[in-house]
Amino acid sequence: MTNADLAAIKDQARKAAFARRKVASGMHKPGVAGHLSEVLAGYRGVSLSGYMPIRTEIDPLPAMAEASAHGAVGVPVIQGAGLPLKFSRWIPDVPLRDGPFGAKVPEVDDFFDPEILIVPLVAFDAQGGRLGYGGGFYDRTLEGLRAKRSTLAIGFAFDAQEAEALPLEPTDQPLDMVITESRVLQFTR
Repeated sequence: MTNADLAAIKDQARKAAFARRKVASGMHKPGVAGHLSEVLAGYRGVSLSGYMPIRTEIDPLPAMAEASAHGAVGVPVIQGAGLPLKFSRWIPDVPLRDGPFGAKVPEVDDFFDPEILIVPLVAFDAQGGRLGYGGGFYDRTLEGLRAKRSTLAIGFAFDAQEAEALPLEPTDQPLDMVITESRVLQFTR
């Protein structure tokens, strides 16, 4: 299979997953982060990064707000194409500015390396595979963080975003856990 073939397959998988996510997001009221809050309660005080939800992404902000009372919480800041993400400290009601791709970021950067990443995604599979937006930001970032120390990657998604088989590459970083509105999936590596 050529790189072009794989890119086309990933593009089709993303389109199908975006459609499923859009339907799922319309069916759920805000506040579906309950399982995420429960899991994060077991890691009180451990530094983590969430994300500012865009479009139809499931919203981690309630769980992030709870976690921020116990330790450092950050959000990703894109530095440029081909570069890993940096993570800037976030607290509820911190002043925000527009970041790339429509995600808000803290107005004043205060970077740190989180030990847990709550990862947005387009699709996931039952083995902890993740299909993202195609920029490779989280894959590069997780690879770098995991080279330094143990880093937990938690995918946060709607059940409807699960796919049977994802077109994955060797550079795609696996998730350690996926949390949905109804369940928590853990993967052993």
